Amino acid sequence: MTQLCRSLHWPVKDSPGPEGLLTHEWLVTNGLGGYASSTVSGVITRGFHGYLIAALPSPFGRMMMLNDVLEEVEISKGKVVQLGALERVGMPLRLQGADYLREFRLDMGLPVWHYELEGISLEKRLLMPHGQNSVYIRYQILEGDRSILLRLRPSVHFRPCGAPVNTNLESSYVLTVVDDRYEVAAGDELPPVRFLTYGPAAALTVDRVRIQEVIYRLEENRGYPARGDLWSPGFFHSELKKGMPFTLVASTESWDAVRALSPQEAMGAECDRRERLLLEAKRRRPNPVEPDKTLEELVLAADQFIITPAGRTEDATRAQAAGDEVRTIIAGYHWFTDWGRDTMISMEGLTLKTGRWAEAAWILRTFGQYIRDGLIPNLFPEGQREGLYHTADATLWFFHALDRYLEASKDRSLLQSLLPKLMDIVEHHLRGTRFGIGVDQNDGLLRQGQEHYQLTWMDAKVGDWVVTPRRGKAVEINALWYNALRLSESWLRESGQEEAAIQISAHSERARSSFNRRFWYEPGNHLYDVVDGPDGDDPACRPNQIFAISLKYPILDESRWRSVIEVVQARLLTPVGLRSLSPDQRDYKAKYDGDLRSRDAAYHQGTVWAWLIGPFVDAWLKVHHNQRLEARRFLQAFVSHLSEAGVGSISEIFDAEAPFTSRGCVAQAWSVAEVLRCWVNTAALVSSPHSA
Repeated sequence: MTQLCRSLHWPVKDSPGPEGLLTHEWLVTNGLGGYASSTVSGVITRGFHGYLIAALPSPFGRMMMLNDVLEEVEISKGKVVQLGALERVGMPLRLQGADYLREFRLDMGLPVWHYELEGISLEKRLLMPHGQNSVYIRYQILEGDRSILLRLRPSVHFRPCGAPVNTNLESSYVLTVVDDRYEVAAGDELPPVRFLTYGPAAALTVDRVRIQEVIYRLEENRGYPARGDLWSPGFFHSELKKGMPFTLVASTESWDAVRALSPQEAMGAECDRRERLLLEAKRRRPNPVEPDKTLEELVLAADQFIITPAGRTEDATRAQAAGDEVRTIIAGYHWFTDWGRDTMISMEGLTLKTGRWAEAAWILRTFGQYIRDGLIPNLFPEGQREGLYHTADATLWFFHALDRYLEASKDRSLLQSLLPKLMDIVEHHLRGTRFGIGVDQNDGLLRQGQEHYQLTWMDAKVGDWVVTPRRGKAVEINALWYNALRLSESWLRESGQEEAAIQISAHSERARSSFNRRFWYEPGNHLYDVVDGPDGDDPACRPNQIFAISLKYPILDESRWRSVIEVVQARLLTPVGLRSLSPDQRDYKAKYDGDLRSRDAAYHQGTVWAWLIGPFVDAWLKVHHNQRLEARRFLQAFVSHLSEAGVGSISEIFDAEAPFTSRGCVAQAWSVAEVLRCWVNTAALVSSPHSA
């Protein structure tokens, strides 16, 4: 079996002390959209942190079902160590467990804590079985001749995972105990959370405690409600001895499902599943003989985002009738659901570069079922079956994702089934569809925009304030439109529809001619970001222009590629992606912090986006042919980032200036996907792709 490990040792030399444990987070997912996550310290700092966030059918969506498990170890009579802690109003935060934590690591992507407790080596492991809303937390003594007493206090506040932490705490939690089965319920609508223990004789001491005014420091920093209460039925306690591990299982599944897997079986099944993922991805590598630890870590990180959405029974019924399954991609943890744009951009890296071709086809078919008025959904709100369609680019990325799949799989049957829908999309765009999306008959360029909506990927919006409106003809929208037209033309010819292909070709040539005439900003030697906007043409230097080169069919004349690449490299490139706005622009913001309004004002006004490193590398290699070794250097900072923020994953965004502090989601699908994709694509001429 592959021994894939990323290890962080504590205390870390020159670290800021125990507080550093609050800035490192772990994440485990279950393939349904559910997850478990917290800080390495064990302190919950986000409203999204918890040991069991269950993905439940509509109308619930993801629900916080087990917020915390407070851990105490009595290592000798009267000597008690709290491994984790809650931060509470009026009480100083004491990270006692930090004094004993020696290592936090990911074994095959799964979190492991190693504590040294006065001669006792204690290990904690955690996993979620794939496809189940269950979590297994195992404790065992690795070294030490004496026993210790373990006490675990589960604490709950049933609520939607994105609901404020000050949401009213249910006053009627009911604890039911039958033999070794424990249930906590709140009403008849939600399933209860069920607890089961394995190992040395365990008991539950019932005390029904309300833990008041817990502080969630990251919510406080972000300007959200940051104080809330938890309820605990009591605490489990068991005597731990070497060779006798103890496991606490929490689940919203039926008792039959909860009992179906012992801790050993659950761990074995999950490790085997992850091993298969690595083996399949290895078969697709350019050089499968050479070890590549970084790529393997990215493959496991990618797995966290590919899910079977809970509760969309219509999708599942349609897919099963066709012999398929339903798949989609979670855009980011902890708060995003599945977004059309993010899914289409991420699909190549997450599925095709990892050998998960069948799932790529299922994703494309799933979204193909949701096409309305020539658009695919922008996102699916939490707990809802129907999507929202306010996007001008997600549908155009659908063409790109399909092309990437076809090139990898040669599966023409999927193309033939989707081709009528693709042509319907083109027709809707040519004559105009929702949100002002449609081709300008005067020049053949695609325009978009409706008041109070942000339809491009730069979609920050606070109330009615659209921060970067970009209404008009946006540069990347037209690059994507041209690419979609050229792809459509080739697919029509392949299917023998020559006359239709000629008509599409005329539209693409007109768009290309107009683009090169209208979008070149001579004073800056780069492209306008938007033309024909409400305030005229916008010459702001943004990364969106890179798509005019990076896509399969570049819309920009090749004579101007080098100039654009040089401008983007000089003004926007950082070690962790591209800035969303050049530092010399008036609206530039160097940091992404503060309350929601302050953050959204900076979200696309300088903030670095990791996923943009992918199209930059693609475009750079078109100018610097076959210089893959040099291109690989643009990715190196992400290797060390795997030990920061969300350990084992890549963050959504970063500050625009050194030290490029990570912000936003700690695990973002397109960040992982684009780094993974480019890591594979730059491997062919790298002498040794192995990285520590």
